[in-house]
Amino acid sequence: MIERFGMIGKKVGMTRIYDDQGQATAVTVISADTNTVYEVRTPEKSRVQAVVMGMGERKASRTNKPQRVAFEKAGRKNPLVLRQFRAAPADLAVGAEVHVTRFKAGQLVDVLGVSKGKGFHGVMRKHNYAGQADAHGSTTHRRNGAIGCRSTPGRVYKNAGMPGHLGSDNCTIQNLKVMQVREGEKLILVRGAIPGPNGSVVIVRDAIKEPVKA
Repeated sequence: MIERFGMIGKKVGMTRIYDDQGQATAVTVISADTNTVYEVRTPEKSRVQAVVMGMGERKASRTNKPQRVAFEKAGRKNPLVLRQFRAAPADLAVGAEVHVTRFKAGQLVDVLGVSKGKGFHGVMRKHNYAGQADAHGSTTHRRNGAIGCRSTPGRVYKNAGMPGHLGSDNCTIQNLKVMQVREGEKLILVRGAIPGPNGSVVIVRDAIKEPVKA
């Protein structure tokens, strides 16, 4: 298995930085506090090769009892966020810490997050439909129109564009360049935008795909 794992962080917001030539670059600031390994899962016991990492600290009263008891037995604090990484790094054991220095400026990373929720929307906003006629007696300007045809096919095809909830989807932005790693402030600055509102939890990991070269 590829020894590829990442870190849990929080999106702080966007800003810009300047290089030596004065060129501005839009970056997203990710706060990546120290991550701690809480569990190492093996195929023999858990049917998966993975490590479970946590970040931050949560009040014991806000942690469910099975997890709270498990953390107490292991002598660990209640983490604010727990995430599993499908990887098998040989140098990671329970209690090991992962810091922002794991990433280097110039490398490519993938950032996973949950996009902003936008509520209920129609097909023009959600699926980029063109809509229908604006005049000549039309009363359905922004509707999606017909979705089937009598007894043939006699059903609505899967994945037909319908109105519904927009956003709050798991998103992965691939091949973002790490512009800076600020060890003292525990910050990672990546070029471009990442999903989710400020303060949302994100995962930063090594890029799994090489960028296509034109």
